[in-house]
Amino acid sequence: MLEVKNLSKRLDTFAMRDVSFNIGQGEYFVLLGVSGVGKTVLLEIIAGVMRPDRGTIALDGRDITFRKAQNRSIGLVYQDQALFPHLSVRQNIAYGLRCRKASRSEVREKVTNFAERVGAQDILDRNVESLSGGEAQRVALARTMVTEPRCLLLDEPIASLDAQSRGEVRSLLRDLNRRGQTILHVTHDYEEAVSLASRIAIMEGGTIAQTGSPEDIFHHPNSEFVANFVGIKNFFRGTLEPPAPGGQLSRFADPSGLRLWVLTDQAPGTGCLLFRSQDLAIANERPQTSAKNIFEGQIIDIIPAKLGVEVTVQIGVKVSALLTRSSINSLRLEIGKTVWVHFKASAGRFLRV
Repeated sequence: MLEVKNLSKRLDTFAMRDVSFNIGQGEYFVLLGVSGVGKTVLLEIIAGVMRPDRGTIALDGRDITFRKAQNRSIGLVYQDQALFPHLSVRQNIAYGLRCRKASRSEVREKVTNFAERVGAQDILDRNVESLSGGEAQRVALARTMVTEPRCLLLDEPIASLDAQSRGEVRSLLRDLNRRGQTILHVTHDYEEAVSLASRIAIMEGGTIAQTGSPEDIFHHPNSEFVANFVGIKNFFRGTLEPPAPGGQLSRFADPSGLRLWVLTDQAPGTGCLLFRSQDLAIANERPQTSAKNIFEGQIIDIIPAKLGVEVTVQIGVKVSALLTRSSINSLRLEIGKTVWVHFKASAGRFLRV
């Protein structure tokens, strides 16, 4: 449906290099990256606001790289909504249709239809300066959707909203996508991406670092940058040793001397080992378990997290475990306490570098 191939753009000290990806019809594709990585520049190139130095953009098999923005059938909604303050909600939504010289009956019908679709039917006669952040975003979406773009581009559409409005707009975006709208959404928030995306592309240094489903990227990050970005705290550089005789268990050694068992079919060599915080368990005494990795250590930090409590333990290196609040209380965990950390060899993932 939308094919981006080898797009490159240089702006002063910033450079976007050889960005390529495909978006299928009806897909919700999220482009994820830190501020300044080039997400908005990429959207503006796809929308026709800016021209690339190199590369191509195709929509439904037609090259649109240098077509005028109004002839692309692509809609762009910015984070700040960019509504016209001197126009009412109704007039804002109708703007694109009037620019296309649509008939009065078509304007009236489509404005009503798309206002209802985004839940703005009761505020059509309001002044946009009186709108809340969530209401303004709904109007901005309706104003773009009323022109019926083949692909909808969203630039951080939830970032500036309060918690309640974020939830409402997120639900609205899911509904628009379920109705068949193809969406390319950029954000710096991994949780936002996971809640919406069918596929995610992560940008690093002006290019695409990894593309895949949210599950693929979280469970199988292909680099240290991606792992850190999606919140995997346990990530160590070191060397994978040859496997033990008769199996796929290997030792991973980091520079501090720590040695961990890992189940992998990767060849020996230098690389990184990662494992998720929720795969670590903590006990007050040495556990009787089949887990191959068992270490004694000291708790050096306990921090509330969105999905529990993160406990950092020094075992020669710092490792992070994600526990429930009830587990913290029942184990009577506190900073300075000596505990046992254990996790299975199958919990680790080795990445060659």
